[in-house]
Amino acid sequence: QVRLVESGGGLVQAGDSLRLSCAASGYTFSVFSMGWFRQAPGKEREFVASISRSGGSRNYADSVKGRFTISRDNAKNTVYLQINSLKPEDTAVYYCAKSPKGLTTTARTEYDWWGQGTQVTVSS
Repeated sequence: QVRLVESGGGLVQAGDSLRLSCAASGYTFSVFSMGWFRQAPGKEREFVASISRSGGSRNYADSVKGRFTISRDNAKNTVYLQINSLKPEDTAVYYCAKSPKGLTTTARTEYDWWGQGTQVTVSS
């Protein structure tokens, strides 16, 4: 059974940094790409970042480029999202997701397993 468990969210102030983690189990982690999405209240879930199975290819949403960094440690079956210079508009539930492919994808519908999410709240 595939399981994705996010952690690292919290209540922070604008300008702070956070590192989100997503621990994966139940499948061969290193074979598949991973992604991070977020969903703010009243809005649709949106793509944030994705990383290929080897970590050699990464994609970011335009709104987070330069502030967010996705990475993975295949030895630890974990994908990370480093978030710097947090803004109030980054407030959302952040989800990690597994793709059934090895290459990166930005499309929400192309991910087949999701975590339960971790809340990030940024105060101004």
